[in-house]
Amino acid sequence: MRVAITGSTGLIGSALTRSLLTDGHQVVRLVRDRSAATPHDGSESAHWDPVAGRVAPGALDGVDAVVHLAGAGVGDKRWTAAYKREIRDSRVRGTDTLARACAASAAPPRVLVSASATGYYGDTGARTVDESEPAGEDFLSSVCIDWEAAADPARQAGIRVVHPRTGLVVTARGGAFGRLFPLFRFGLGGRLGSGDQYWPFISLTDHIAALRFALGTEELSGPVNFTAPEPPTNREVTRALSHALHRPALAAVPAFALRAALGEFAASITCSARVLPAALHKAGFAFAHPTIDAALDSVLRGAA
Repeated sequence: MRVAITGSTGLIGSALTRSLLTDGHQVVRLVRDRSAATPHDGSESAHWDPVAGRVAPGALDGVDAVVHLAGAGVGDKRWTAAYKREIRDSRVRGTDTLARACAASAAPPRVLVSASATGYYGDTGARTVDESEPAGEDFLSSVCIDWEAAADPARQAGIRVVHPRTGLVVTARGGAFGRLFPLFRFGLGGRLGSGDQYWPFISLTDHIAALRFALGTEELSGPVNFTAPEPPTNREVTRALSHALHRPALAAVPAFALRAALGEFAASITCSARVLPAALHKAGFAFAHPTIDAALDSVLRGAA
C-alpha cells in the first residue's frame, strides 16, 4: 500500500511508519514544516497546512489510505481557555482539511483512518460501554464529537472512514504511561484519586496492529474502540505497575490535589470509562496483550 500519515513523528505515527516501511509499504509523511529534513528511512514527505486548510497539490495522488493522527496533546499543558481552543481547533480544522483533500482527489484513497479517543464517552462509572454508547457531556466528549464529524466530507465522497477511539497507550516512550513508569521506578507511584476509576488501555503493539487491521478490513467503519478487552481500574494499574517494577506503590494523590495541580485536566484522570472493543472483536482482531499485566510485560521486554 501507499499510505499518507499526519503526526508521523509522534508516538503512534512514528511506530506506524516503522511498521509499514519494514513490511515494504510506501509512506508519505504529511508535514507542516516546509524546512523539515528529508527522512532517510525510505519514506517521502509532502507539505500540508491544517490551519490554512491546504494540502500540497498531488500529495495524495496514488495514495491508498490516509491515517490522520495529528493534534495538540491533551495532557501537554494546563487547560487554559486558549489551550482548550488549541486542542479543539488542531483536531477539527486538521481533520476537515484532510477530509476535503481526500474527497477532492482525482483518485481518492479507499480509507481514511482519523483518530479519536475514548474521551468521547465521558465518565461512565463501572458500566461497560461499546461503540453504540452515546457521547458524554464534558469538554473532551464535545471535542471528540466535532473531531469525528469533521471527517464528513470524506464520508460523503464515498471514502470508508474509521475513527479509532483510543484509550491510554501502554508504552515507556511517551503518553500517560511514559510519565508513570519513571515515578514507579523511583518508588513514587500510587493510585490517582479514588483508584476505582476504570482506565481503558491498549498496548503500543496492539495499537499499531489494530491500525493496520483497520486499513485492510473493509467491514470496519465509523467509531472503533482501540482498547484492550479487560479494562482495569486505576488501583489495578497501580498494583500491576508496582509488581512489574518490583517497587512499592505507597503514594496516593487525592482528587483535590490533582485538581490543584492540573486544573480541569484532572477530571480526565479521575473519570471512569470501562470501554470494550466490540467492533474489533466482531471483525476478528486478536489482541497480543489483552490484560494490563501482559501490556506491561511487553514494555519491560523492550517491545514498547
